[in-house]
Amino acid sequence: MYAWVWRTLPGPRAVKALEALALAVAVVALLFLVVFPWLEPRLPFNDVTVDQPATSTSAPSTGGQTGTPRGSSPSSSVLPSP
Repeated sequence: MYAWVWRTLPGPRAVKALEALALAVAVVALLFLVVFPWLEPRLPFNDVTVDQPATSTSAPSTGGQTGTPRGSSPSSSVLPSP
C-alpha cells in the first residue's frame, strides 16, 4: 500500500516526501477530529457495572464499630465473596 502511494504521488523524491508527510498528517487529523469523537460514545469503556453487596449481611458486627478505617467508605473495604 505504501509503495502504491509513493508511486502515485507526483514530483521528485523531496516533493513526494513532503506530500506523503502532509497526507499522513491529514489522516491523523481526520482520525482525531472526526472519527474518534464519533466513535467514543459507542465504545463500552464507560459502561462499568460493579455489584455492591448488601451492607446488612456482608458487614460483620463488631459491637458498635463499623470496622472501617477513618476516611474510607464501608463499601470500599468489603470484598465480594467468590
